[in-house]
Amino acid sequence: MSIPMTRLGGNAFSHSPNNDAEAEYDRLRDLAREEARKRGDCFDRSRRAYDDGDGAAAKQLSNEGKAHGAKMEQYNKQASEFIFRENNAPGRHPDDTIDLHGQFVEEAEDILEERIRYATQQGQSHLHVIVGKGNHSVDHVQKIKPRVEQVCRELGLQYQTEENAGRMYINLTGGKAVPPPQHGGGGGGGQQQHHGGQQQHHGGQQQQHGGQQQQHGGQQQHGGQQQGQDPVEKLIGKLVRKLGDCCTVM
Repeated sequence: MSIPMTRLGGNAFSHSPNNDAEAEYDRLRDLAREEARKRGDCFDRSRRAYDDGDGAAAKQLSNEGKAHGAKMEQYNKQASEFIFRENNAPGRHPDDTIDLHGQFVEEAEDILEERIRYATQQGQSHLHVIVGKGNHSVDHVQKIKPRVEQVCRELGLQYQTEENAGRMYINLTGGKAVPPPQHGGGGGGGQQQHHGGQQQHHGGQQQQHGGQQQQHGGQQQHGGQQQGQDPVEKLIGKLVRKLGDCCTVM
C-alpha cells in the first residue's frame, strides 16, 4: 500500500514528548518526504525519456523511482511504529484505549482494524479510540476520525463521539454505542452522534434541547449481536480486497 505524504501538522504526540522523541519522529517523516520527492522526480524524468524514444533510460529511471518509493514506505513505517509506541506506552492509557495521534490516515486505518480484530477475538465489548480534535492539522480539520467512522460502518459497528471531541467510543458487540461519562471531559451538551453500520435511517434524526443528536440505525439488532458476518470476518474480507489492490501506484 502506498501512503500519501500528507502532513498532519503540529505536534503528533498526545502528550508532551521529550525533545529526542519528537526529533526522531520528525526525522523519519522528513526522510520519507525526501524519498517521495526523489521518486516523483525519477518518474517525471522516466516519462520524458520514454517520450523521447529512450526506452532504456526510461526503464532505469522508473526502477530508481520504485526504489525511492520503497524507501519512502520504509521510513513511514518506522515513523508510524515509533509514534505508536510513544503514544501507547504501557501505563499511558487503559487497556481498552488506543491512541492514533501522529498516524497518516491509511496507517491509522490499518492499526485500528488490527486492534478491532484482536479485541473482538479476546471478547472485549468496546474500544476507546483517540483520534485528536484536528487542532494540529494544517487546516484544523479532523482527518483520522472520518476514516475511523468509515471502518466502523464497513464492519457494522456502532460508534459515538465522546464528550471529548478527540475521542470515539466503539461498541464491539453490535449493540448501541453508549460511552461512559468522562470525568473532567469537555464538550458536554454539544453534538453527539450515534452511527450504525452501512444503512442510515434519516427519519431517526432528532433534535433535542441542549444539543443536536443524530442516530443512525445501521443493520442493528437492539440488545443483541448483529446478524450476518462478525467484525473479524468482515476484516478478513477487507484485507483480501486490499491485497488485490496492493500493486496500485498512488
